[in-house]
Amino acid sequence: MNARIDASRSPTKGDARRTALLAALDDSLREVDSVESINVADLSRRAGVTRSAFYFYFENKAAAVGALMEVIYEEASEAGVWLTDVSRDPTERIGQAVSYLFTVTERHEHLYRAVLEARATNPSIRKMWEADRVSFEEAVAEMIEAERAAGRAPDGPDARALAAVLLDVNDRNMERRVVGSCPDHDLHVDVVTSIWVRSIYGTPPLP
Repeated sequence: MNARIDASRSPTKGDARRTALLAALDDSLREVDSVESINVADLSRRAGVTRSAFYFYFENKAAAVGALMEVIYEEASEAGVWLTDVSRDPTERIGQAVSYLFTVTERHEHLYRAVLEARATNPSIRKMWEADRVSFEEAVAEMIEAERAAGRAPDGPDARALAAVLLDVNDRNMERRVVGSCPDHDLHVDVVTSIWVRSIYGTPPLP
């Protein structure tokens, strides 16, 4: 699913309806505590389309939330570029990536909460989440293996397994930025960055 309209062609009436529904859903999520509290009929009226039009584009509300997930993925992808840029100092690039992920999560707090809710109840959303997660695991594992091969990081656990665990750390702490209590932003970034750097490079990173 993709919330964007292909910029290479002119929007169709169907594109406009789908975009209006997603915009209405985004607005609605800012006003309520859960996806379940949103009424499809009310959402459709807000978008200026019929209730049947909603179900033409989306199987259910969770599927519509899944389309909006693209907003988070697009912005978070920049953090992945920084994270895997081995030409830069490890603590600096990892810290920058973690800080940006937290900022994206906080900026889209309403949407992130909805994604967490949809992921917990909808198998297709979980599948989408895991597919994106797997591709990111591969990139992080390649970075770890490259750093080991270059002698900048010591040998250690299987790179793919380590990448998975470190991304679990990110996921859990991104969730804490919007659900429950958490440390100050900068302190939180420092702690998570330390976990990544120590896990990959030891203490301190090898020169």
